[in-house]
Amino acid sequence: MVLFGNPMMNSRLIPIMIAAALAAPGQDHLAWKDYGGSADSAQYSALKQIDRGNVSKLKPAWTYKIGDGKRYVFSPLVVDSTMYVMGKNNAIVALDAASGKEIWSYDPPADTKVITNRGINYWESKDRRERRLLFASNHALRALDARTGKAIEGFEVDLKQDLGRDPKSFTLVQSTTPGRVFEDLIILGSATNQGYGSAPGDIRAYNVRTGKLVWSFHTIPHPGEFGYETWPKDAWQNVGGANVWGEMSIDEKRGILFAPTASAKYNFYGVDRAGANLFGDSLLALDARTGKRMWHYQMVHHDIWDYDDATAPKLLTVKHDGKNVDAVAQVSKQGYVFVFDRVTGKPLWPIEERAMPASDMPGEKAWTTQPVPTVPPPFARQTFTVDDLSPFLSTEDRAKFRDQILSARNEGLFTPPAKRGTIQMPGNNGGANWGGAAVDPGKGTLVVVSKDLPCLLLMEGKKGDPVEGGRYESGFGFMIASDGLSAIKPPWTSLTVYDLNEGTITWKIPLGEVPELAAKGFKNTGTHYPKVGPVVTAGGLIFTGTRDKKVRAFDIATGKMLWEYELDAALEGIPAVYEVGGTQYIVFCASAQVGLTPAKAEVIRGAYVAFALPK
Repeated sequence: MVLFGNPMMNSRLIPIMIAAALAAPGQDHLAWKDYGGSADSAQYSALKQIDRGNVSKLKPAWTYKIGDGKRYVFSPLVVDSTMYVMGKNNAIVALDAASGKEIWSYDPPADTKVITNRGINYWESKDRRERRLLFASNHALRALDARTGKAIEGFEVDLKQDLGRDPKSFTLVQSTTPGRVFEDLIILGSATNQGYGSAPGDIRAYNVRTGKLVWSFHTIPHPGEFGYETWPKDAWQNVGGANVWGEMSIDEKRGILFAPTASAKYNFYGVDRAGANLFGDSLLALDARTGKRMWHYQMVHHDIWDYDDATAPKLLTVKHDGKNVDAVAQVSKQGYVFVFDRVTGKPLWPIEERAMPASDMPGEKAWTTQPVPTVPPPFARQTFTVDDLSPFLSTEDRAKFRDQILSARNEGLFTPPAKRGTIQMPGNNGGANWGGAAVDPGKGTLVVVSKDLPCLLLMEGKKGDPVEGGRYESGFGFMIASDGLSAIKPPWTSLTVYDLNEGTITWKIPLGEVPELAAKGFKNTGTHYPKVGPVVTAGGLIFTGTRDKKVRAFDIATGKMLWEYELDAALEGIPAVYEVGGTQYIVFCASAQVGLTPAKAEVIRGAYVAFALPK
C-alpha cells in the first residue's frame, strides 16, 4: 500500500518539461492579473516605489463604495489600468484603477445563491484580441468580455456534470474560490459539502474558449488508478470530498499544477472509507496540460479532523545544502510547514511518521501514524489545557471550559474524535487558511497569518448508517466565550516570518487587536477570525489588514510596524498591489463586520480603498 511518496514520473515527459522551462518567460510579479497576484500564488509584488522609508506617508487615493451592507471577501485583479472587483449584490465591476471610477458593471443571474466571491480569473489570447473574465455561479462556469462586461454567448459549463455520478445527487459542487488559468485552460477545484453523500473532489480543466472538458484528475481513485487500494473498493462511487476548495498554484515555466486537497467526507467519521484515503489531504503535483500525476505527498492519513489544506502552495527558491532549490512550501491548519523540492517532491528536511492515538469510536480505525515535519518549527500552538485558558474569561465561562477540557480526550494534535468530546488545537478552523501566506520568491522568505482557535469535537449518533453500527456526526463547536472571545489566552492571531533557506522562524508577532480590549489597554491580543491574506513587496514590506478595521505595513526584516490606517469596516480578502501612470497603489477590500457577537456587530459600510504616496 502506498500512503505518500513520489512518484511515478514519466521519463518521456521530463525532457519536454525542461525545454518548456527554458523557453517560457519568467514571472516578473510586476502586474496583478490573477487571484493572489499571479498564477504561482506568491502574493508578492516586485514594485518598490513604496518602501520602508516612505510607507508611513501612504494616504487614501480613492474609494469605491459597495453600499449594500453585505460582507464581501473579494481579492481584486488589475489588468493594464482596469481593476475588477465584486460590487453591490455580487456584481462584477470594472473600475479605473487610478481613480476608482466605475467603467461597467455585470449583474449575475438574479437567482444566484453561490458565486466565486473570493476572486475571479482573467485570460487573454496571445494577440490580446480576446480577453475574458472567468467565474462560476450556481454551479456553472461562465465568461465575460473583460473590456465590455458582456457575457460570452454560448459559454456556460454545468459543473455538476462529468463527475461519474448522478448530478441531481449533489447539493454543492462549485467552490467560492477561483481556479487557475494556464495557457488556454481554466483549472478548477470544487466545494463538496461536509457530509455523507458529497460529490467527489475531481480536479478539472476546461478550454477557456469552448468550455470543453480537457482533463480530470480523480482525487478518489477509480479502479486501476494509483491509490485505489487506499480506499474501500466502491469508495469512488459513493464517498465524496478529497477536493480543492481552497487555492492552487502553477509553476508556469515547468507547467506544473500544485493542488492541496481537503479531507474525504464525512469529515469526522470515516468508517465507510477505511484506509489512508489518497489523495485526501495531499499536495498534488500534476502536469497542468494533461492532469497526469507527477508526485504527491499525503499530509494527513485517513483524515477524521477536517484538516483541509486550504492555503495555496507557495513557490520560491531557497538555498539548501549549498545549492539553489526551486521549492514548494505548504502551510496547514495544524500549524505545520511542509517544504519539498518542486520537481521531485523530495522533502527538504526529514518528515517523521509518528505514532498517534487510537480511536474509541465504533468501527473507526484511525491511522496509526501521521507525518510530522522536523523542520521548520510550527507557527501555531498545538495543545490546549486548563493552563492555557484566557485571563479575560468570566467565572462562569472559565468553569465551563475547564470542565470541557478535563472531561474530553486531549492527547495532542491527532487525538481522534470521541463521544465524550475531543479537544482540537489549533482547531479545524485554526492554523493557516485560504489567502493566509505569501513569499518573497527569490529570497526564501515565507510569511504566514494564522489563528489559534480551539475546538471541541463531540460525536453524536445518527440514523441511516453508511456501513454498520450507526452513523455518527460531530456536534463540534469553537470554544468561544459568551462575550465572543476565544477560550484560549492570546495571541489569537499571529504573523510569522520564516527563513526557508535555514528552516527557521525569523520573527513572530501578534497581529491586530480586539477593539473592546484595546480600549482597555490590552493591545497585543491579535485579532479574532483573520480573513485577510498578507502581501509582500520588493520595498521590504508586508501589507495586511484585520477585523479591527485597520490596515498595516510591517518591515519584513524585523516585524516593526511602519504604517497603520483605520477604515470604516473590517478587512477581508487579499489586497492587490499595482502600478498605473507611474504611481504604485495598494487596494484593500474593507467589507466585513467588526463586532464579535451579533449584538455587537456594526452595520457594514463596505468599500474598496486604494492607497498611494502623495503626489
